[in-house]
Order: sequence, then structure tokens, then C-alpha cells
Amino acid sequence: MIRIDLHAHSTASDGTLTPAELMAAAATAGLDVVAITDHDTTAGWAAAARARPPGLALVRGAELSCRWHGAEPPISLHLLAYLFDPAYPSLVSELARVRAAREVRAERIIGLLRTDGHDVTWEEVLEYAAGGTVGRPHIAQALIRAGLVGSTSDAFAPEWLGRRYRVPKAELDVFDALRLVRDAGGVAVFAHPRATRRGRIVADELIVSLAREGLFGLEGDHTDHTPAERAHVRALAEGLGLAVTGSSDFHGTHKSVTLGAETTTPGVYERLVATSSGVTPVLR
Repeated sequence: MIRIDLHAHSTASDGTLTPAELMAAAATAGLDVVAITDHDTTAGWAAAARARPPGLALVRGAELSCRWHGAEPPISLHLLAYLFDPAYPSLVSELARVRAAREVRAERIIGLLRTDGHDVTWEEVLEYAAGGTVGRPHIAQALIRAGLVGSTSDAFAPEWLGRRYRVPKAELDVFDALRLVRDAGGVAVFAHPRATRRGRIVADELIVSLAREGLFGLEGDHTDHTPAERAHVRALAEGLGLAVTGSSDFHGTHKSVTLGAETTTPGVYERLVATSSGVTPVLR
């Protein structure tokens, strides 16, 4: 049986394994195909490609931070972008803007924590990020080191990064992001669209509109989806002619989920590859 996991993170964003370690872990997990989808960056692509073991296909992608302005207040969401041209100028500039804003956001969070007397520093957070895109999980590591919380999940509780020290982040308009991915030859999948345990979710009307604009699929099989939410995603996708993917959303020790915990069917994977026209094909 072919095992395909289309959503995994490395130290290029907020995972705990380097891109090379991620490739080794994917092979150990018995995967045939794995996608590297770090937040708003392609920085891990080259290292992952160099380290890819024989027999493992690598899909190069990114998870884009987006926002839908059809609700008040606007709702944050993620698009998984696959097989796009990493040098496409408009997409490059937008991702650079979002990454720079992430650093400003993280510095603001550190400032709020320090104002309240908590022993965390910006320099420490940068060390945890190790040159990758800075994210709240890196601040969580600093909170754990300081003995303020016991785990990453504790750090995201309302009294910490979940609400008290939450600062909005810069995001792409979701329609602009979809257009940029498609213009760059890529394929877009809406990540965990019904994960209510993560917070507010978008109305189905947005997915209908995105489908008209060329959305390829919905990530239905995800550990943050309940059985009812998975069924809803599948029914919606079927009605709109969208593909349904399954993925672990692996982050290493930041989360308990393992590589290959959810998988994508070979037929959907083949459609995804055939739909792309970017300059970065699947590495086999």
C-alpha cells in the first residue's frame, strides 16, 4: 500500500526536525511520499531534496498564512500550496513580507511577556528558530525553559499565547494567495477547514467561492477534525468536485501526532501532480 503524507513541517518554520531529519523520519515511518510544507517559506526545500533517501518521493510546498475578510472580525486560515515556482516574483515578495511581519509579531509578544516580568528574551527565541521562520512555538520553548509552562500545548492556553499574549499576525488575503499559487504553477488545498477545536472556522460559502477560483482540494483527514467534521468536508468536496487529502500536519515534538498518522490516496496524489505546472516537479 502506498503511503502519502502531504503536510509536514521542519525547522525551516516551527517543526523540531531539520529538513534532512524530516526525510529520514519519513522513510522510517514507511512513507512513500512526503510533502515539506513549512509556514510561508521554501527555505527547507534544498536541504530536504539533498537528503531524500531512495524510494521516497518529495513534494515541495508551503503552508500559507491567509485571512478571509468575509466575516467580522476576519478569520485566519491556511492554504497548502504545492509544486509552485519558488522564484515567482509576486509570491516571493508576499511571502517575504509575511515572514518579516512574523518577526515583528514575535518581538511584540516577547515585549508583552517581559513587561509582565517573565524571563524570556528575543535572542533566545531566535536561537530556537535556528534561522527558520519565527513562530509562536519558538516562544513556547522559551516559556518551557523558564519553567512558566510544562508543554507547548500549555503555552497555547488562554492565559498565555492563546489569548493574553496573542498578537495578530500579517496574512495574505485568501483569494490573493490562491491566485498567486495558481499563477506560480502550483496547486492549493485548504488546510484543516473544519477544525473547530482550533477556533473559528470559515463558512462553506467561502469554500464554494474558492472552488470557483481554482481551489484543488480540502484537507479532510486531519487529526484536528472530528468524525462529523471529516464527513462534512467530504460531502462538501464531493458537491464541489474538489479532492480530499489526508495529512499528519507533523511538527515533531511540538505535537504528539506522528508522520503518516493521516494519509492521501494515490489517486488524489496523482491528480495533484498532474494539475501542477510549476517548475519544481515531484522528486522521486
